[in-house]
Amino acid sequence: MNAPLATSRRIDQFIGYLDEINGLELKGWACNLTDSGQPVTLHVFLDGREIASVTCDLPRPDVEQNIGVAAPSLGFRFVLPDSVADGKEHTIGLRFPNRSIVPSLAGGGAPEEKDTRTTFQPSFTYASFVDGFGQGAVRGWVQRLNSATGERVGQCDLTVLMGGVPFARICADRFRGDVAAATGGDPNCGFELIIPRHKRSTGLTTLSFFVEPGHVELEGSPVTTSLVDDKLEEHLLSLNETVSRLHREIVSLRSQIVNLLPEQRYNLADYDSWTRRYFASLRARVAARRQELGETFVKNGPLVSIICPTYKPDTMDFIAAVESVMAQTWSKWELIVVDDGGKSLEVAARMADYCRNDSRIKLIRLKKNVGISEATNEGIKAAKGEWIAFFDHDDVMVNVALEAMLQAAYGRDPLVIYSDEDKIDKAGYLSEPNFKPDFDYRYLLGCNYICHLTMVRTDILRKTGELRAAYDGAQDHDLMLRLTEIVPRENFLHVPEILYHWRKSLNSTAATIDNKQYAVSAGARCVADHLKRVGYKALVEAIDNLPIYNVRWAVPQEPTVSIIIPFRDQVETTRECVARILEHTVYKKYDIILVDNWSTEKETLEFCQEIVKDKRISVLSVKEEFNFSRLNNLAAAASSSEFYFFMNNDLFVENRNWLKTIVGEALAGADIGAVGGKFFYPNGAVQHAGVVVGPDVVGVHVHRGLRRTDHGYMARAAVSHEITAVTAAGMLVRAEAFREVGGFDETNLKVAYNDVDLCLKLRDAGWRIIQCNSFVAVHHESLSRGSDDRPEHEARFFGETQYMQQRWGETEIYRRDPTYSPHLMLEQNYNDLVTPE
Repeated sequence: MNAPLATSRRIDQFIGYLDEINGLELKGWACNLTDSGQPVTLHVFLDGREIASVTCDLPRPDVEQNIGVAAPSLGFRFVLPDSVADGKEHTIGLRFPNRSIVPSLAGGGAPEEKDTRTTFQPSFTYASFVDGFGQGAVRGWVQRLNSATGERVGQCDLTVLMGGVPFARICADRFRGDVAAATGGDPNCGFELIIPRHKRSTGLTTLSFFVEPGHVELEGSPVTTSLVDDKLEEHLLSLNETVSRLHREIVSLRSQIVNLLPEQRYNLADYDSWTRRYFASLRARVAARRQELGETFVKNGPLVSIICPTYKPDTMDFIAAVESVMAQTWSKWELIVVDDGGKSLEVAARMADYCRNDSRIKLIRLKKNVGISEATNEGIKAAKGEWIAFFDHDDVMVNVALEAMLQAAYGRDPLVIYSDEDKIDKAGYLSEPNFKPDFDYRYLLGCNYICHLTMVRTDILRKTGELRAAYDGAQDHDLMLRLTEIVPRENFLHVPEILYHWRKSLNSTAATIDNKQYAVSAGARCVADHLKRVGYKALVEAIDNLPIYNVRWAVPQEPTVSIIIPFRDQVETTRECVARILEHTVYKKYDIILVDNWSTEKETLEFCQEIVKDKRISVLSVKEEFNFSRLNNLAAAASSSEFYFFMNNDLFVENRNWLKTIVGEALAGADIGAVGGKFFYPNGAVQHAGVVVGPDVVGVHVHRGLRRTDHGYMARAAVSHEITAVTAAGMLVRAEAFREVGGFDETNLKVAYNDVDLCLKLRDAGWRIIQCNSFVAVHHESLSRGSDDRPEHEARFFGETQYMQQRWGETEIYRRDPTYSPHLMLEQNYNDLVTPE
């Protein structure tokens, strides 16, 4: 018997190289000399981890000739993932099938049998658009896109050419909430190029815009436009009156024409220059009112006692403060300066001069430092005026401040008066205006928005009691809250004028709250103590360690709530909405009414049959054309609950206490008719944080496009406050109030503005509306019914807009929204200023 043949084992012999790394692309070749007819598959390693494999099956005739092997297909190309282009160092390596290293020639030197270490720089592209020319300027936006991370960054540099010749270089850093809402990313991506008048002409001019570096031209560039002259402006104004009555397309044309009218525009970044026109206008208005009221008003007008506690002030700032009082156009004042044990010889000498030269200036010296509250109390005791005004030792009053306050009070019966304010630095530069709403008790619980300038009737102040040293740092907040305990809300008067400049210095809270963290704690305590005194149980918390506060109301007894959700098919969206309610609601006494508006899909019908097995859920079938108002009215009529929560089926709640939060907010006042929430787009940008109204806009969602973590203008995207309207995408309404005003208008407002109209009716009936910023949810806006911009909706939307103008156009609340400053444009971002007349 023959012995068995020995089995021979094939030993593969691999050869190859990583030739080149070009961008994210790897190039090279590999061959198995033992079996050159079969392409080799290599393993790709990134940072020591295998991420893919690549087959060497591309032609490489150069390699085939050099190694003398008949293997025409031995090359490879592989593109690394975009995430590698992050500016950080990475190791790139290839392995033969036997796991040995593929040598690298990518370094440019001798072959190395080790992984290549390299850094891939981010690959940027740009998203942009030039909106066009209007109101004397060209506007647009640009964002830089990081292809690796998807990050969208603003504040890009632009080069502008006019007629092919370099004209300007600008930075695209203006706030564009609309862009952030639509695309995500940095909202500070807008630009505005104001064309100087000497550059304007009636001929056509071409403007080209390029983003740097790279000199990449923006989408919508170049812009070829006629820079209008005065003659054309007059003609456009005439056209504007004609087209105002026409359909949406004509309204759009009117907007284009109005945009062509050159008018200087201001935003908060231009505030200092805006004030030059504003204060001239303010002084002219005060002078005109002075003539109107006549000598009797001045002769019989009240004495104002200005209380100014001082402690080691900067001498120049102190001088500026005192002399701003001496410059007042209202002459019937006394300035009581209380030296709180400061023992400054220079200040003492200055005060002695002031007292000698003006008998209206009085000085009280305290032997020791007792703190701002006690020092202020000493001044109040000495006051002889009918009104008391509070004044800090380094701040500045506008010269018409007292007169403007008293003019506003004439013919009314206010007990507390407050104005708007801004901040001033050492150079006299004005910034950070606090344009305040009319009296807002709920906002006052969240922050001392009243602040400066405040005047209180002396008899009321003494009845309220002295300032309390236990709240030093927030003593004025405590005083305002105690005043609300004895002063009816209608006796608080807001004067919407900048009358006070709050000094920014290195150690002031005007510069940074970090200088006085004790004030944050004192503020939380004074709010909590006030709520105890008036009979409310609540937990008060500082938001982000700032002097702005969240009030978490206790809900000892749960009133019944019906959650009303209209829908038509879109079963997955509705299912998700309902599932989140069931999962994220610790509140017990609620039911869900799903209003099925003529669904036809099999899956929807199956969903309805299944969902009602939960006893908390019912389905109301309404087989009619879509009418959002009617659907909600029908569901409300079928409910016996004490509250209705009107909800879009594309609103997804995320906090287990969401319903308890808004019910607690509604129960915090017997006159609260509705409560809304703060809603975000899926990308995290703010979609809704309250609605303001006005003839030019009907309703505007303020803070739209703001980042989720931003506090917004004067913290109004963080602190709960009164608002004129909230969206019915998520709105809690007291059933009693809803019935009183007749519910939603299902005749004139079937789709749009019905929520704004309902809120206006509630406000008109004396109910308050609260924007509760501690109730948050994600809203996939218009997912449920689509956008009003579609052609088939234009006629209906136009009609509803016209109805709102006719219904509310002459009302005071519509002409000047009391929750929004008349100095701010009715736009979403609290950013653009109304040009002073």
